[in-house]
Amino acid sequence: MKNLIQDAQSLLGTSTLTDGVERRDFLKVALGGGFALAAMPVVAQNVIKTDTAGLSAGTITIKVGGQDVQVYRAQPAGKRKLPVVLVVSEIFGVHEHIADVARRFAKLGYLALAPELFVRQGDPSMAASVAEIQRDIIAKTPDQQVLGDLDAVVAWAKANGGDTSKLGITGFCWGGRITWLYAAHNPDVKAGVAWYGRLVGEHSVLFPRHPVDIAARLTVPVLGLYGQKDTGITQDAVAQMREALAKGGSKSSIVVYPNSGHAFHADYRPSYVEADAKDGFARALAWFKDHGVI
Repeated sequence: MKNLIQDAQSLLGTSTLTDGVERRDFLKVALGGGFALAAMPVVAQNVIKTDTAGLSAGTITIKVGGQDVQVYRAQPAGKRKLPVVLVVSEIFGVHEHIADVARRFAKLGYLALAPELFVRQGDPSMAASVAEIQRDIIAKTPDQQVLGDLDAVVAWAKANGGDTSKLGITGFCWGGRITWLYAAHNPDVKAGVAWYGRLVGEHSVLFPRHPVDIAARLTVPVLGLYGQKDTGITQDAVAQMREALAKGGSKSSIVVYPNSGHAFHADYRPSYVEADAKDGFARALAWFKDHGVI
């Protein structure tokens, strides 16, 4: 694996290969098998691979205001009236890890839908660095656009075999923040699970509210899963969120894992903490069950 990484990275200085394949496309295939370039190198020995046996899985396209939005869909084959779970990606978009999470939910009887929410701003899976994604894509993706796209995905689910009276949402990192916001935006959501999503931040036209701002009026129960060693989402921010939730009498809850930092569920990254990832996923399933998303 190390030699493959070194060989593929050496191609970054070349714009194209002799057969015309773009260097980023090559690197994505050579290194990740569907993982985002900026997330490299992949820790192959930890990667969970969920097969599609018994599933109908693949990418569909939904039209939202004239824009084609790709959505990775996974569900039990031939089944209808399925509980629906929205799976919201990290900043890296819907790469193989997010698709695998969707398949994990599908194996448990859900219609799982993971939309490409950056489609108007760019393709984060092809970006060479996290800084590039943050600057050129994340900073330009309005919250209102994201919430509208998720509304469209829910409408598609309702018209295509999903039981949206049993609607849940879960998201990771960037998607964790969106999970909190969408739970406040759509009261039809039965429950949410936010994995290490940002809680506080600066306000702007594109990002008018953060989770701490909506916490006091939140009626949808959200389970927040955070790492105590996360240097980006501090325990001060977690404490602010807990205080804001308490003021509104929310049924939401936050769990902090002492031995984890950020992205502890991301099995393809060095940040992965297996015990906490498994415990978090078990808690997520129990949370959905307890709140009618099953």
